[in-house]
Amino acid sequence: MGKLTTHVLDTARGKPAAGVKIMLYRVGGNSHKKIAETVTNADGRTDAPMLEGKALTAGSYELVFCAGNYLRSTGQTSAEVLFLDEIPIRFGVADAEAHYHVPLLISPFAYSTYRGS
Repeated sequence: MGKLTTHVLDTARGKPAAGVKIMLYRVGGNSHKKIAETVTNADGRTDAPMLEGKALTAGSYELVFCAGNYLRSTGQTSAEVLFLDEIPIRFGVADAEAHYHVPLLISPFAYSTYRGS
């Protein structure tokens, strides 16, 4: 059974990023349809997969991480205008039976992602 999971690590502080709001969209052409929303737990992970089973189908998706609120809440920035605020990561699912893990590593001025396991 396929599933989509994620987690967020704060590389500036060297710890999981708790309390980050994440929204998941299905992307098709010029349309975005929100299909899930959650918040990371104390371990920087979601309590459940963002999608799993028949809900995960082949196609394009976008995770949007609300990093700005997290960075402000942890005192890493107090700026009104942030360098990084909402971070979108668009990716494709070719095999709906596979596990797609899309983590985010953040700091106030940089982020990275990869396909994890």
